[in-house]
Amino acid sequence: MKQLNYNLAALLAALALTGCGGDSSSSSDDTDTTDKGGTPATTSTLRIGLLPDTQGGGDNVAMHPMKAVLDKEQALGANIVIPVGDLTDHGTTGEFEQWTSIAEGYRDAGIEFLPLMGNHEDSYAYSVEWVENMKHYIPDDAVHMAGAQYLNYYVIRDNVMIVLLKYYNLPIAFQWIKQAVNTHRDEVDHIVIASHDGLIGAKYGETREMIVEGVTGDNLLMNQWDDIRAFFARNDVIWVQGHEHMYQRSVITAPIYVDPTSWTEEEGNYRLPQYTQIVSGNASYKGYEFRYGERELVQRIVQQKMNTKSKGSTAYDVNASVLTFHGPRVDYESWFAEHTITRNEDGVKELADPNWQLLDRFSRTSNRCERVVYPNSIPDGTRPVMYLDSQYISNDCRADDGSTARMVAGTNNTFNRLESRTRDMELTPGFSRAESVPDLMRLSYQYLFQYNQPWTPNLNAENRVIPNGGDSNVLDIPETTMDLKEDVAMSWQPATDDTLSDILIISGTQNQTGTYSSAYGAVKDLEADTGLPGSQPDGTAKQAHTLPASASKDWDLSSAVSDRYALTFDAAAGIATETATLGMHSESGWQAITSAGCVINQPFDESFLATPPVRSAGCDAEPLVGFDADHGQRWWVVLEQDAELALLAR
Repeated sequence: MKQLNYNLAALLAALALTGCGGDSSSSSDDTDTTDKGGTPATTSTLRIGLLPDTQGGGDNVAMHPMKAVLDKEQALGANIVIPVGDLTDHGTTGEFEQWTSIAEGYRDAGIEFLPLMGNHEDSYAYSVEWVENMKHYIPDDAVHMAGAQYLNYYVIRDNVMIVLLKYYNLPIAFQWIKQAVNTHRDEVDHIVIASHDGLIGAKYGETREMIVEGVTGDNLLMNQWDDIRAFFARNDVIWVQGHEHMYQRSVITAPIYVDPTSWTEEEGNYRLPQYTQIVSGNASYKGYEFRYGERELVQRIVQQKMNTKSKGSTAYDVNASVLTFHGPRVDYESWFAEHTITRNEDGVKELADPNWQLLDRFSRTSNRCERVVYPNSIPDGTRPVMYLDSQYISNDCRADDGSTARMVAGTNNTFNRLESRTRDMELTPGFSRAESVPDLMRLSYQYLFQYNQPWTPNLNAENRVIPNGGDSNVLDIPETTMDLKEDVAMSWQPATDDTLSDILIISGTQNQTGTYSSAYGAVKDLEADTGLPGSQPDGTAKQAHTLPASASKDWDLSSAVSDRYALTFDAAAGIATETATLGMHSESGWQAITSAGCVINQPFDESFLATPPVRSAGCDAEPLVGFDADHGQRWWVVLEQDAELALLAR
């Protein structure tokens, strides 16, 4: 066990990372940076908080969770907060008075609100209460979609374009979004689109509602289905939403014909044809169970947590998330706290002093390489298609200065598992797009679920959809067990005065700890509990999985340790290797990962992940770093966490 954890203590104790899981509030609003030519530059930092649904039941706003979220996001330094719809339950005057009575204090303190309309305001509240109350929050410089003022609009803040959409308005507004983004594309580095609901969703999703279960002849979304995903992937969109009363982050894939601008070696690094979707969680007095499961044809779930205070779940979650933009870089943190409040009259209870825990995070830049790393639970004999790979292995990822990094070894043995519940979809003959249950099955496999065949295996089930045995117009989506994936990114930033090389950011390896939850949020044990029947592609159940000793099984990522992996770092031409060393960034700045006398002078071997080579006395407690002169100017390192690396002067 000492050998298996030989570099853990040093990495976690001495190198508590910022940016890759650190507290983003430690960044200043304006950071002076210097390029390698010595030219000073100033880059501002913009932080956007996400406020999930705050409907409180009846004619009430969930005032206690709302205040807890805003307190947390204010503490994290949010400049902007996006309330992602369903601010109220019934859209009444009293509810808007409750909501604004809380929000106005944070607005007066300098936080800008960018509200959008949910389905619970889409009523009398739209023409009267929404406009009357939200026009004081929607900024004067917002650019509104014609015919949809105060419903669909965008603003530009620093180098970020933020688009706000009314519930169910994506297909209506998509052409306007394209025109707006194309008009401003050269002015901004980042595109954030916020809507109450999403194209895919967790519980809901416009694809299921408007296409698969849609009305015959209503083809607006269906006709734009490929173009929407293609456009969002090309523009590296971050899509944020509410509506689901649970937290989920996933990546949504573009159609196969899409070539993002960074796909070819001549144009840069390999960025996957996908965009990020964030379902922001909950700030209300109800929680939803996980229905339908992963839409694996187009979706890879990276993190998910639900809490329903029912069927073994003992609480609700309240979620606070912040996106931090600094030049081409984005850092993301999502926090949760549990509570048992069911109405305002219960009092503040646990939210008087919330036990905030870090649930999710990522860091990346626009210049990056990506891998979707699957969990090491893929059945033996499965064909290695459709990204079905559990190894931390990548192609070369090149920096602008000529540095090159590459993941070379490691396996994803630490992953989270979750369940969905059985749900159904229904057709109405003569009304629905689907004319029969087989036709509804066709649409389900055409737009949402992966059809299970040896050459297109579905790792979530043998049969994701089946005819209902008792109703000829109903299609069942059976409950199943799913293992989460990792979206691993290797990103590059320009060098600073403290580094000899450009800076490599590794993100996505340290986000799962071995949790297992039911569809309602009840705690299960990944190492002891068998998955649901039929959850494997051969019709059997997923088996219990033995986790590494470092797996905490805790939602709090402050205790997370990644599976051990290795990467190489090749220096650019012109760097004198005899005066350089591989360094890592921590809260105290840059420092060498390992002292010079402990660097191994030999090529990396995969066996080092389990059995490190013999080093000089006193080196066993230091992380394992090597220099490989056989391959030019190559360093290598074994890690158990996300990291920021660069070459430093000795």
